[in-house]
Amino acid sequence: MGRKKKVFFRRRKICRFCADKIETADYKDVKFLQQFIVERSKILPRRISGTCAKHQRMVQQAIKRARHLALLPFASD
Repeated sequence: MGRKKKVFFRRRKICRFCADKIETADYKDVKFLQQFIVERSKILPRRISGTCAKHQRMVQQAIKRARHLALLPFASD
């Protein structure tokens, strides 16, 4: 009965935009936007990417704009 549970400490993710003081997510910056997309062309959720709500909406909008201009794929094979 003297067995203790290990306490697992998860480091809190910080928003990349807030940390680097980036104002906007540019839809033309494809290299940067690909960091927020999984290989199946899905947008990473906030809890995984670590972005704040304000910047997640901005990233999401930029990815969708880039998809409409055929800079990013809608789906991968």
